[in-house]
Amino acid sequence: MSNTEAAEGRELSEGAQTLLKNLQEMLNEEKWTRAALSNYSTNQFEELDVILKNARNEKVLDELKKYCDDHLSHTRNSIIALYLSGTVALSRQIIDDSAMINLVTIFQEKSKWPIVKYLCERILDYGESKYALRILADCYKNENKEEEMYGIWERLVKADFDEADIAKSLAEHYDKLKKKDEAIDYYKKALHRYINKAQFPNVREIWEKLINLNIEDIDFFLHIQKKIAKNISEDKTVTLLNELYAKYKEIDIDTSINILKFVLEYDEKDVHGRREIIECFRKKYAEHSQLEEYIRISNLLQNYRAVHQAISDFEKHIAFDKGNFVYHRTWGVGRISGIQGDEIRIDFAKKRGHSMSLKMAVDSLQTLSKDHIWVLKATKKKDELREKIKAKDKNDENIIWTLKTIIKSFPGSCDMKRIKAELSPALLTSGEWTTWSGRARDILKSNPEFGVSSDNNDIFTVRDRPISITEKYYNEFNAQKNFFDRASVIRDFVSNKNTEPDSEYFTEMLSYFTSLLRPSGQNQEYAAASFLLINELAANKNYSQLKSALTVSFADIFAGLGDVSVLFSSLKDAKFKEEFLHNVKLHISDWPSVYIKLFPISLMPSIITHLEKEGHAGKLTVMCNECFDRFRDNREAVVWLHNNSAKTDWFKAANIGYEKQIITLIHILDITYRDIENHKDTVENRKVNKQVYNILFKNGELASFLDEADEDTIIRVFTFINDVKDLDPQDKLNLRSKILDKHPGFKFFGDEEKIVSRGLMVTQAKYEEKKKQLAHIMDEEVPANSKEIEYALSLGDLRENAEYKAAKEKQEQLNSQVAKLKEDMERAQLFDPNSVSATRVSFGTKVVLRNESEGKQEIYTILGPWESDPNNNIISYLSPFGSAILNKTVGERFEFAINEGKISYEVESITPAEI
Repeated sequence: MSNTEAAEGRELSEGAQTLLKNLQEMLNEEKWTRAALSNYSTNQFEELDVILKNARNEKVLDELKKYCDDHLSHTRNSIIALYLSGTVALSRQIIDDSAMINLVTIFQEKSKWPIVKYLCERILDYGESKYALRILADCYKNENKEEEMYGIWERLVKADFDEADIAKSLAEHYDKLKKKDEAIDYYKKALHRYINKAQFPNVREIWEKLINLNIEDIDFFLHIQKKIAKNISEDKTVTLLNELYAKYKEIDIDTSINILKFVLEYDEKDVHGRREIIECFRKKYAEHSQLEEYIRISNLLQNYRAVHQAISDFEKHIAFDKGNFVYHRTWGVGRISGIQGDEIRIDFAKKRGHSMSLKMAVDSLQTLSKDHIWVLKATKKKDELREKIKAKDKNDENIIWTLKTIIKSFPGSCDMKRIKAELSPALLTSGEWTTWSGRARDILKSNPEFGVSSDNNDIFTVRDRPISITEKYYNEFNAQKNFFDRASVIRDFVSNKNTEPDSEYFTEMLSYFTSLLRPSGQNQEYAAASFLLINELAANKNYSQLKSALTVSFADIFAGLGDVSVLFSSLKDAKFKEEFLHNVKLHISDWPSVYIKLFPISLMPSIITHLEKEGHAGKLTVMCNECFDRFRDNREAVVWLHNNSAKTDWFKAANIGYEKQIITLIHILDITYRDIENHKDTVENRKVNKQVYNILFKNGELASFLDEADEDTIIRVFTFINDVKDLDPQDKLNLRSKILDKHPGFKFFGDEEKIVSRGLMVTQAKYEEKKKQLAHIMDEEVPANSKEIEYALSLGDLRENAEYKAAKEKQEQLNSQVAKLKEDMERAQLFDPNSVSATRVSFGTKVVLRNESEGKQEIYTILGPWESDPNNNIISYLSPFGSAILNKTVGERFEFAINEGKISYEVESITPAEI
């Protein structure tokens, strides 16, 4: 390679040539010996940094790296080449950092710690590196600089999501310093990571430390125990939960019961757990009048009874006690007034003193807490409850109280629909609900006392303890099952300044995407999208350490892709698509061909911009021809190019004439109509159809083109338009009129044999009348009928409901009318009065006949079945007599059979009818 050559045949400046020449001489003169290595200091690397700066200014970094890589192919330990090539690779964010690692290793083996530290810091200038951080920490350790070492360890724990031992060391360090919050944070990180490694002794050690340091954070323990059960084993999780229960037993009875339920979920035969939960129930319900009876009935004490069924039965029964509220689907809310043996008495609003057996009560009644929204509705005055619910102050206390009340009333099933059902219109008008619900949604999203279900993002929960914004995002992330929805959540997390970048919740979310980073195999679209997402998130300065999570390069992932078009279409996000294009241009040598392939399916203007800017107009010209030649597959691209690129030089170079563009658009209009009719990609085809229709008709391009065209072109183009059977007849009629205005007397192809071959010929007036009739039925009669049916249903028993039967009959009648009208209107072909020819009898003519059999004159107007009025001699061209005279000429004789007789006629005259 000569000094005057460069990538893509670029001529180098004189300064660039000199720089590369000097570099070549430096590499040739370099003598790598032990003596030379021992004489190295950071000064030499600072001089090499000057060379890099000059190469960057001269824009020859690629050439410099190639020189160094060629040199390394035969002199693998060249200090100069390793440093220059490695630094350029780092600046380009290339995953392969072997050059710098080799260089660090060389000086590390010689214990040249100042140089090792310098090299590590240079690596870290371009982003967090697990390798560089680890070596740099060793440097500070050798220098007895503990404070600096701990600082590097903190960075390493953030960059290396698997590093557990150092996280534990940091926790112990802060524990000794009595910095409790920091110690807890790092113990949690270490715990998560030891769980991932399935190292139970370490897990148990840290679990015990966290119990002593942070016993009150029960949500953390209950969350992490699920992970332990999944990654290690359920029996070991039981051991840890028993340790947690031992601490909580005297602190919080409800939490203790919850812990024991987990224990029994993992091991239902755990005798200790069963015995302890019974004691907890006795402690919690000590004042309940039927406590021991319900323990007996549920068989909680009998080990032969499945423990979960026994607990469920006990909790159903224990809710039944004097003074408690219940709900019956017919009688509504009631209150238990007494329990005597197996009999329960309940006071319902309209059925006081009602008695039923305990078994029937358990099966048919729903127990309610005194704060349940149904209880409040039943026991409080409406106006009082309305005032309690309505927003009053800036603190939104009323809204928060209402949300908590309703969500707690329906645990595990409360979404916004349920909240609305309880409030509007019963307690809030529709207008009040609109204002109230807008504020409520904001509260549910931002208030730490509310969360969402881990299974369904639409189901709300109330937290016993406020939830952090970080955990709120984590729960939302887990509730989402779709890849791109999860990507949206983690993006929101990163953009929110109140979240914790180094929390283990974030690490768990990130691990979902890093697990997909594989250069080959299934779900390559997710591998590519994961790479793009992590790369995007790492651009945030608070998350720059994420670069270290990219264990594969974009080029590796791209090489494993199948059809790049399929992958690109699967990226349901504009950010992903832009990032994908950016990386293709950055890392794929034949990026212009990839861009050309992707444009017809993406229609992204940035693709055109980059190709134009980089001088690839020729490829754009070829693409234009391919799109128009294969317009069926590239219909959206054809429309885009016609609208946005027709005036560019590269489009003009494709030699796609305006007539070809117009005809191609007409073809697209036709095939989209047909695809819509066949229910094929209906949404996409409707969109393209509307775009083409607007171009041709609303924007007037078709009319303007025909206005300047010769007669042969008009006939050719109008024939194509006339063959688009689903195009509104009025549009054809308007176009025909404009042509006749410009070319009076113009004969359209087929006019001399004007017979309706398909469809139904109608006048404009009748067509508008039918449209109004259909609109009246749809807008007035159908809604009115729906209300009639709704009212009839409210009357009860449908078997003897005359109102219901009558309303349903009316519904069938209306449906039949609508179907008939729509079918006829779809067949309708609007008649153009300007197209009437008096040379023969046809639609829109007035014909004078001589009835030779009776010796009298008869005058008829020939129209369609919609206009037919025999009493006024207006007959349909589809009637027997209309069909008989259709196409007859002046002077022509014919016979018409009627009532077993025949009448002879002669056509005396034909004139256009006045319509």
